[in-house]
Amino acid sequence: AVVHCLYMYDCSLASMYSLSKQFFGGSVVNSGSNRHHQFLEKLLNMEIFGCFALTELSHGSNARAMRTTAKYDPRTQEFIINSPDFEAAKFWVGNMGKTATHAVVFAQLHTPDGVYRGLHSFIIQIRDPKTLLPMPGLMLGDIGKKLGLNGIDNGFAVFHNVRIPRENLLNRTGDVMPEGTYVTSFKDPNRQFVASLGALSIGRVTITGLAIVYLKLCLTIAIRYSAVRRQFGPTDHEEIPVLEYQLQQWRLIPYLAVSYALDYFSKSLFMNYIEYQMGMLMKDKSERQTELSKEMHALSSASKSLASWTAQQGIQECREACGGHGYLAMNRIGDMRNDNDPNCTYEGDNNVLLQQTSNYLLGWIKAKHQDGVAIKSPLHSVDFLEDFNSILNQRFTATTDEYMDSSVALAAYKWLVCYLLRESFMKLDDEKKSGKSDFECRNNSQVYYCRSLAIVFIEYNVLQRFHDFIHNSDTPVKLQPVLERLSSLYGLWALTKHTAVLYQGGYFTGNQPARRLQNTVLNLCAQLKDDSVALVDVLAPPDFILNSPIGKADGEIYKNLWAAVLQGKNVLERPSWWLEFCANKPSVGSMKSKL
Repeated sequence: AVVHCLYMYDCSLASMYSLSKQFFGGSVVNSGSNRHHQFLEKLLNMEIFGCFALTELSHGSNARAMRTTAKYDPRTQEFIINSPDFEAAKFWVGNMGKTATHAVVFAQLHTPDGVYRGLHSFIIQIRDPKTLLPMPGLMLGDIGKKLGLNGIDNGFAVFHNVRIPRENLLNRTGDVMPEGTYVTSFKDPNRQFVASLGALSIGRVTITGLAIVYLKLCLTIAIRYSAVRRQFGPTDHEEIPVLEYQLQQWRLIPYLAVSYALDYFSKSLFMNYIEYQMGMLMKDKSERQTELSKEMHALSSASKSLASWTAQQGIQECREACGGHGYLAMNRIGDMRNDNDPNCTYEGDNNVLLQQTSNYLLGWIKAKHQDGVAIKSPLHSVDFLEDFNSILNQRFTATTDEYMDSSVALAAYKWLVCYLLRESFMKLDDEKKSGKSDFECRNNSQVYYCRSLAIVFIEYNVLQRFHDFIHNSDTPVKLQPVLERLSSLYGLWALTKHTAVLYQGGYFTGNQPARRLQNTVLNLCAQLKDDSVALVDVLAPPDFILNSPIGKADGEIYKNLWAAVLQGKNVLERPSWWLEFCANKPSVGSMKSKL
């Protein structure tokens, strides 16, 4: 909640806080042990400031291929950290450019017996906390201006024989003894690797929520503005608010429904992560904890992708729905659009992350077919797949009135997931039978298959959780009707992107299902129109935080905008270059080529 409030006020400030507290501090908590508590105490006391250094100049998504090395020297009981060349420089690291004093650095561990032990994380002091000057052997710098979030000092680091104490290895997944012996409780290197990157799950859960923060702010501005802005009307002498137009409702109100659904999902997913983290801290080795880890990874990977893309599209719609005033920087929509954009990339490129989710689902169906395993997960996100065959035999039968219930969209989503899971499984099988390698098979099965599968799976889970929340006995009865309309609108609007697949697989037949789907979306937008300002008021921060003249709660969009314009710096002054423009002009023809 603190981070979300900070993000509403200043995205860069919140990011710097989050990178130091959650990513650096969280990595020490999750990957370290008692010997690292000294760093947490100093972090909480603001004696040090942290960053999380995973990506390199030439590698990002492929974490296994990071090239920074950590070689253990048993004589001094130190690790020697090196960047083999400039392409292995740590790059894009938030807080590293100017401010961080310490970093959690991921490097390939080599032990004295000559064995390569894979990617491990180390705490490295990179600057003197009193002077902010780089420590010996380090070249640190800022990577330069970005498209957004320029309050964050994204930086780079090149290591040259930087020595750190043996104890600075974060040792929850593996440790090096003083004499150089390597010890780990993991028998499977793949599981050890996944565990070593556990900090990325909280990053993806956090981004899911933060992307929706951006969308909520922009929707507040756009819907408040649309409720007041008047253009055209039924007669030449009457203008109506642009929110009264069906097209404006269709552009904005579905994203309002998305905001409510994804906001609830992100908060519930965060609580799931807390449960997972508690299991890690208690050293829970149960099968349930292992399955929870896999499920959290699959859900967070897909939800981060869905939330950041949805915010990207919704914010752009808000910008355009506010016309020219939406393009004015002081109204903030442009800044939030640019600041949200990297959410689609950092902590994993969205298209790459979706493959993690589809692999998780394919693993379940493979286990079901080959070993007869019952499909049941700790968070119940895949439990419906136990009825895989019966769901695939279902066909769409809802009447017009039944469309208004979100259970109709949920039934369609269950069918979509099962259908795309079957199609993806068969596509992979066909590729394998043609003699292609496993790499080629997966590469050739993403578009229209595995990627689509991951998207409909996370959309289903978002809708299912919101639906369950609305029908929970703890939800006030008086709020349920409007929340049900939001839930139904989100489900049906999201389904409109998948109508081709619904027809392709035979769930829809004839023209009535798609037509009813479209008509119900429009009807729900119209029904929610009168509540839309109240619904964004629930999401909106105070005007001081929103900081948008056309988005203020008083609805005085023109008065507030005019006042903001007149208070701008030098707005009424003539330009400093007036003399060059008016008098010191070049002679006509003087610029003509003399060749």
